[in-house]
Amino acid sequence: MDAADWDARYAQSELVWGAPPNSTVVEHVYGLDRRAPLRPDTADGEELGLPRALDLACGEGRNAVWLATHGWQVHAVDYSQVGIDKGRTVATRLSRSVRGRITWQCADVTDLDAAGITGPYELVLMVFLHLPAEQRRTVLRRAAEMLAPAGTLLVLGHDTLNLTEGFGGPQDPSILFTPDEVVADLGSESGLEIHIADRVLRPTEGRDAIDALVIAIKPAPEPVEADASTS
Repeated sequence: MDAADWDARYAQSELVWGAPPNSTVVEHVYGLDRRAPLRPDTADGEELGLPRALDLACGEGRNAVWLATHGWQVHAVDYSQVGIDKGRTVATRLSRSVRGRITWQCADVTDLDAAGITGPYELVLMVFLHLPAEQRRTVLRRAAEMLAPAGTLLVLGHDTLNLTEGFGGPQDPSILFTPDEVVADLGSESGLEIHIADRVLRPTEGRDAIDALVIAIKPAPEPVEADASTS
């Protein structure tokens, strides 16, 4: 599907994915804001100490809105302008201070540099972003590069096994993936530590869907020990 296809899908009045955030995202992201390193205030108005999150292919913004209400400064990006506009509309229900934490941008997530998105971020979400293998590898590696020290990359999508044993989701096997494929895409050169690489079940109106989940963390630099001879 291209941007026009998604624009048409998001143009319906109701929310395609519903308002609540993805439960797997909530399970694994809740509390990360309290473990992310605090940052100094900035001149462009970011709130003191808020960790930064990048939500790639944010759709109608359900995860971005949840992140903002839980203490994150969020950059929400999608190539559907209709999806971005719906996300902004949903965010108007939030308090001014909370909705001000979200930056909405319509852009091609496969070319983040052209979109001026460079990071760093304490969290990057790639949730149900399905791309051909080569594009997926490029986006994953760029996302890894944009992580701040101790930052977390969360990748979640329809597993290849979902085609035959799960329910719903894209039916094109070329854009589905497994946890092992995501780990291989990142490669050892990314420097990330893989904390989770597994299949997870997601209840649906039919049988359970099968998702691929990978959570990787960029190691923080080792603290420099003071030289006892100079103290």
